[in-house]
Amino acid sequence: MRALRLVRILSVALRYGLDEFFLGHERVRGVRACVNALLFRRALEAPRAVRLRRALETLGPIFVKFGQVLSTRRDLLPPDIADELAKLQDRVPPFPGGEAVALLERVYGKPLERVFSEFEREPLASASVAQVHAGRLVDGTAVAIKVLRPGIAEIIAHDIDLLHAAATLVETAWADGKRLRPHEVVAEFAKHLEVELDLLREAANASLLKRNFRDSPLLLVPEVHWDYCSAEVMVMQRMHGTPVSAVTELRALGVDIPRLARAGVEIFFTQVFRHGFFHADMHPGNILVTPEGRYIALDFGIMGTLTETDKTYLARNFLAFFRRDYRRVAEAHVESGWAPPETRIDDFEAAIRAVCEPIFARPLREILFGRVLLRLFQTSRRFNIRIQPQLVLLQKTLLAIEGLGRDLDPDLDLWQTAKPYLERWMSEQVGWRGFAARIGQEAPYWSAMLPQLPRLVHRALDVAVEGRAGARIDALLAAERRRNRLLALIAALLAAIAVILLAAD
Repeated sequence: MRALRLVRILSVALRYGLDEFFLGHERVRGVRACVNALLFRRALEAPRAVRLRRALETLGPIFVKFGQVLSTRRDLLPPDIADELAKLQDRVPPFPGGEAVALLERVYGKPLERVFSEFEREPLASASVAQVHAGRLVDGTAVAIKVLRPGIAEIIAHDIDLLHAAATLVETAWADGKRLRPHEVVAEFAKHLEVELDLLREAANASLLKRNFRDSPLLLVPEVHWDYCSAEVMVMQRMHGTPVSAVTELRALGVDIPRLARAGVEIFFTQVFRHGFFHADMHPGNILVTPEGRYIALDFGIMGTLTETDKTYLARNFLAFFRRDYRRVAEAHVESGWAPPETRIDDFEAAIRAVCEPIFARPLREILFGRVLLRLFQTSRRFNIRIQPQLVLLQKTLLAIEGLGRDLDPDLDLWQTAKPYLERWMSEQVGWRGFAARIGQEAPYWSAMLPQLPRLVHRALDVAVEGRAGARIDALLAAERRRNRLLALIAALLAAIAVILLAAD
């Protein structure tokens, strides 16, 4: 079975001319000539990136999802390939409703009608890993029921093995293969899929995001019905709204479109800088809008997290970028640990200036915020800076949010919308508010430690005294040993002299 799958992958790759990616190496130049001679009828007019996208679509949903993940690694890929792979859509024919019913009855251990008063066998949406059905709980609550595809774990494990085999081939036969770190990319993809295969983790993501935006007038997140969730099933509140991409319909409902665009930017920066936990799959299919102009988030399989160091690094870089303080950008990289300590600040500053000055030659509202971050990543690579996965995920999300905002309102000035928020956040972090907040965070630890302080000080003094006493005893013993050795040497000399005198007599 695996051999047949591998043969199919190779045939699709040859049909779309993907051999040019790895047969350009000097060591296999003769092989490429043979392939071109045998397959001279191939129609290869389309650019290489387009042919790669079409090949992944032909190979099926797991390879489509791999292309989507690969498109986020813009720090590794040429721009044309990254842009084309970003167009991949995870559209998969649904599996039969009867299979969904069988899985649900196995999970719950009872007939489905005892769990749901209604269950629509025709799914609302279908993707490569799972599909969603509408239904109602026994108490009449409208819910959305997400069900994993039967046997998907085995299919994924099989295709991951094949992708690792392909990664080895890329490293061996493509001149630029090792720099792209293909095995690392495949491992990252496998990690994403592992998360998506556990719907309890997705439910936990949704629950945390809902808690973060509990009182927000901007974003709604469905409630998770935990009693009905498992690793294979997620049951959540059914949400109704208009797709964010349907701008004409939203205008007909009276939604303020420019305000909606600004709200999307605020939601993004709130997730990133206040919570350090953000929705990382914000394409239009996962976003609805209510008639009141509130966003609805769906699909929580891919989420990003940022540490306090990450957040401070990003905020400082964004602010320094748009103040054109390139030296501060370079210093922030080193201070945050992303750049090696031996990095020449002046060289790094000059490289950043060369990249960014052409960008700032345009009006601020025309600058693509996500592109600035991308160019920073590409420049950083020249200085042996390995971009962290969470920052790559953030950059991908920022590009999506920015594109969505500009689609809603072409005049959206992302910088003017984001700058006050970033400055306020930085003030909260480094000003007196941040100092007070950190004291509040440390107060429980201090309250536990302060009563113990006298005892800890007394113990430390005892240890110090014991250490000095021990050192004094050691010194006396060493002196005693030295004196004994000296006396033994004198005794031996006296004995030797006595023997010589006796011999003389």
